[in-house]
Amino acid sequence: MHSHTVEKIGGTSMSDYTAVRDNIVLAGGRAEAAYGRVLVVSAYGGITNRLLEHKKTGRPGVFALFSGSEIDACWREELAALREEMFGINASLFEDAIAIERANHFIEERLSSAEACLDSLQQLCEHGHFSLEAHLATVREMLASIGEAQSAWNTAQLLRRDGVNACFVDLTGWRSEEHVDLDERIQRAFADIDVTTTLPIVTGYAHTALGLMSTFDRGYSEMTFSRIAVLTGAREAIIHKEFHLSSADPRLVGEANVVPIGRTNYDVADQLANLGMEAIHPKAAKGLRQHNIPLRVKNTFEPEHAGTLITSDYVSTTPQVEIIAGSRGIYALELFDQDMAGQIDQYDREIMAVIRRFKGQIIAKDINANTVTHYLACNLKTVKRIRHALEEIYPEAEIDQTKVSIVSAIGSDLEVTGLLARAVSALAGAGVSVQALHQSMRQVDMQFVLRESDYEAAIKSLHESLVEVHDHGTAICLATG
Repeated sequence: MHSHTVEKIGGTSMSDYTAVRDNIVLAGGRAEAAYGRVLVVSAYGGITNRLLEHKKTGRPGVFALFSGSEIDACWREELAALREEMFGINASLFEDAIAIERANHFIEERLSSAEACLDSLQQLCEHGHFSLEAHLATVREMLASIGEAQSAWNTAQLLRRDGVNACFVDLTGWRSEEHVDLDERIQRAFADIDVTTTLPIVTGYAHTALGLMSTFDRGYSEMTFSRIAVLTGAREAIIHKEFHLSSADPRLVGEANVVPIGRTNYDVADQLANLGMEAIHPKAAKGLRQHNIPLRVKNTFEPEHAGTLITSDYVSTTPQVEIIAGSRGIYALELFDQDMAGQIDQYDREIMAVIRRFKGQIIAKDINANTVTHYLACNLKTVKRIRHALEEIYPEAEIDQTKVSIVSAIGSDLEVTGLLARAVSALAGAGVSVQALHQSMRQVDMQFVLRESDYEAAIKSLHESLVEVHDHGTAICLATG
């Protein structure tokens, strides 16, 4: 078993170099703490949104404008604004003019190369024999890589300035003529690196023959992080975020009422990911889980806290709710057909195929004798496309869509007699009407489908009645560091 750790640093944390250096790299002010580790970095906060599109609001970035705008100047203007923002970041990080110029030169080479590629592609696709759509996945990968290249290169330079033997590890495949798979790219990059004397600063984006984003989209850095941990035989994988993994969103239930989660398991992490609140992408977690590599989630700005330790085998000694989480803006797509009785399996297969075709994400579903309802995390445009396709397949069916929210009580062991009754009673006491509910035999979560307007009230009432009633102290099952 190796003694090193592989650690991923989120974008918000990356935007605070001093915190990264003092709280992560030189933990406790010890220079030797920098080694025996691999750091996988995200782009600076907001940069990937500008390169692609805003993850939450959907505001178009360079990629979205290039792929969807009929006005040629739009993506160029966005790229010019992005260049100024990236130069501004460099100016805020480096102290002398020569260092700033070197940082600007590094990122300008990538930005100008990307701009030239987009220009050439646009001209090529003006001819009828070439389709822009066929190249968009490659364009998206190329643009995404620029953010992590900047943050990784800068961080390596800054740490070397500050006395750490850091090296820049570029997995982006920039100008590479070879297309290799992820594992081979990682193995080649680490073949000659001794992590006991060198601190590798690795790009969260890695270029692969098939493309990471085609499978993981914005979760690509977590897959890179996970595979590095597996392939190098890490003792532990660590994710540094700007917050603790806690019992609920403190903005909803109050800072004084939330409790950090000290221990939990990968089942719980998967449930959070299903709600769009992932600690780690489920497919990235799979590799760690299979190789028995523990995952720790830490708050960059509270380095003394041991964080949340996630393992395969953890089950709380006392069955209890650990987290109240949820997602709003979910669409309930209901299909009723009298002919469905006795043929649910056939209907469900066909409905699932349509949803998959339009890349709708299924959060949950209900089935009874003549009705199937899928709860989808996607935009209205996608829901309408799915609905239209289903209306063509089932012209006599009644199809309806409703915007809802889903709130879950999650824990490593929820086998508590009367827990569901207490949860429903708490919701009723808050004036929240349950539209549907789900609880599986695996006993790791119970889901409540609610009106979208009831989301915040439901989070507060469930947290108060299922978590706050217990005195958990500084953490729910304190982790060891």
